[in-house]
Amino acid sequence: MTKPPVSSVSIVRRGPDGEEELDDLVVAEEPLEIKVGFGPEEDRKQKSLSVTMRTPGHDLELVAGFLFAEGIIDEPGQLNLLEHCQNVKSEDERGNVVRAELAPGIELDLESLQRYSYASSSCGVCGKASIEALAQLQCGSFPENEPSGFDPEMIKDLPARLREVQTVFRHTGGIHATGLFDLEGNLLLMREDVGRHNALDKVIGAKFLKGELPLSATIGFCSGRLGFELVQKSLRAGLPILAAVGAPTSLAVETASKYGIRLYGFVRDGRLNEYLNPVR
Repeated sequence: MTKPPVSSVSIVRRGPDGEEELDDLVVAEEPLEIKVGFGPEEDRKQKSLSVTMRTPGHDLELVAGFLFAEGIIDEPGQLNLLEHCQNVKSEDERGNVVRAELAPGIELDLESLQRYSYASSSCGVCGKASIEALAQLQCGSFPENEPSGFDPEMIKDLPARLREVQTVFRHTGGIHATGLFDLEGNLLLMREDVGRHNALDKVIGAKFLKGELPLSATIGFCSGRLGFELVQKSLRAGLPILAAVGAPTSLAVETASKYGIRLYGFVRDGRLNEYLNPVR
């Protein structure tokens, strides 16, 4: 069962002409539990890997993108099964639990998995453990030269192009989005979610499940600020250019500079900042 990405609420709207009571729409935010099955065929184990707050919709892409971005799986063939759990304890859990059965050859470090236990919708899996894990992931560096045919000025047009297709944002004003564009600024894919990192995971997961990674010769555009976790996920997915409406953090700039991701922030009102150097 697919849950709706919005909910209806009653509000009192107060303004210069008085007040009125009416129905309004708000973006849905619900927990998604990610369960993984792993181990040899004769000794399978189940573990609740993470609970993340997300907007319902494209849940399987979200889980696939999360598992890939965090280096747990490398290719679609390592997923034997990916589905919403039907056997849940309560009606509230229905549609909010996804089970990923990993191929028998996938080994999990259970101690390192403890860092995934909970992730809010406001941030991804952050902290020292993520920084250490980045060095262990099979991430390459990008060439220093600009991709052929890429004009940074075009990035100024991406906020408007992304907003045009943000259906849930149009109704609620309270949701993030990640758009994947080609180097000419044509939209290839868009996903919305209450969490910035979830929206990017959904985009990466959609391409991962189709076997279309790495995301070479593309631009990732995010509606919020740029934190370290978004750069980490972009690097893992082979996304060479990352831009956002908001500001980057120091660790995002440092990581992008180290690995050669072209990073753009404050993309709004016909301007942008390009971050070229490591933080000093």
